Amino acid sequence: MSKLPSKLPPMSAVRVFEAAARHQSFTRAAEELGMTQAAVSYQIKVLEDRIGAPLFVRLPRQVTLTAKGRQLAPAVTEAFEALRTAFASVEATAQTVLSISTLTTFAANWLVPRLGRFQQLHPGIAVQINVSGQVVDFGQSDHDLGIRSGNGNWPGLEAHLLFPNLFTPVCSPDLIRGVTLKEPADILKFPIISPGDPWWQDWFAAAGVTEFDPSQRPDNNLGAQQFEGMAAMAGQGFALINPYFFPGDLAAGRLVQPFDLLATSERGYWLVYPKARRRSAKIEAFRDWVLSEVAGDAEKTPALAPIEAGI
Repeated sequence: MSKLPSKLPPMSAVRVFEAAARHQSFTRAAEELGMTQAAVSYQIKVLEDRIGAPLFVRLPRQVTLTAKGRQLAPAVTEAFEALRTAFASVEATAQTVLSISTLTTFAANWLVPRLGRFQQLHPGIAVQINVSGQVVDFGQSDHDLGIRSGNGNWPGLEAHLLFPNLFTPVCSPDLIRGVTLKEPADILKFPIISPGDPWWQDWFAAAGVTEFDPSQRPDNNLGAQQFEGMAAMAGQGFALINPYFFPGDLAAGRLVQPFDLLATSERGYWLVYPKARRRSAKIEAFRDWVLSEVAGDAEKTPALAPIEAGI
């Protein structure tokens, strides 16, 4: 059995041969590849030297394939067609599928209910959402962009602030029916959902309440504002939520906010993506849409701006 060559010829020379064989012309191959005719001739000579046989007959005004060239050309053309098809498929996916890494509450309470508007504006872009509390490494994943909570300082990433991390206690109207809450300390008379959340300490401190001790309460933790808000609507106690995520529930009275105090941390919610991909059309489309949605929210609900000094 004959032994196969240990390695392929230089791919630059194979690429030139494929174009020259397809066009039966060094001149047209040079035009397609953006090379000089002399460079094409040189690459063909490199390949011929490697094979040990001529691949073209050079005539005064044209070239034709030799028998060895005719033997090689169909397989090389088929291989390059397969490569073109594979790259075209990947490129099409890269341009038409937008993969987003986001947080549970942001996805469920803010992003997903609005996605229909983005799809109407950009029907050619399919959106894929991955919900995770893990910080995505864009260099090691296929995600195009993400929603993160933090201070906006992530090396190598473009970061656009969407809205601040505000928080305020809310509950079901049934929980406090017939009860008058005169001051923030009155909340301590009721069950508190996820009392170990450090933002409870921050909110009570901003309200001037010093007697809150989470260690004296059941150490339940629902893990996401979405679930805590649902528990509050079910009458299980007070939840600490960001009003940006529950505007409909607050407006409809499913949740009530007994006190106007909105505390804030130094963290916010940010749209992020790699700086190297900032010119991507699909990323630009999503960025512009998200920022317009946020601007619309601010116009409709100006009361969501913090009314007390931040923590």
